[in-house]
Amino acid sequence: MDANLGTTNTMLGIMAAVSVLEALVLIGIGVGGFLIYRKVMHLVSDLEVRQVAPLREKVEAILADVKTVTSRVNQQTERVDHAISGTMERVDETAERVKHSVRDRVNQATGVVRGVRAILASVLSGHGNGPGNGSGRPASPAGADSRI
Repeated sequence: MDANLGTTNTMLGIMAAVSVLEALVLIGIGVGGFLIYRKVMHLVSDLEVRQVAPLREKVEAILADVKTVTSRVNQQTERVDHAISGTMERVDETAERVKHSVRDRVNQATGVVRGVRAILASVLSGHGNGPGNGSGRPASPAGADSRI
């Protein structure tokens, strides 16, 4: 039975050695993975510092410029809107003044024309050949009443 135990012990020794080797290989793979991870993270940080940070600064500068331009455009738009509103109000006021002025002058001219017609009608009826119209008023020229 010693021969069988010797073979078994040899086999167990080989299995133990292989297990130790497997453990060492796994530890080596873990350390290698960690080293690769550190290297990749270093490259990523370096890439971020060299490439991404300057781009980010440029983008932030562009965004600041866009903000400034947008602010100016908003201010100018408000100024233009205020100017247009003020101009429209002044145009409306001027139109009302012109309308009232023209209406007053037309009313004055109409009054003068009616006065002149009344004087002419009075003068013509006073010197005319026909009798009065029976209402106590002198007769008006033919068709004068219809035009007034």
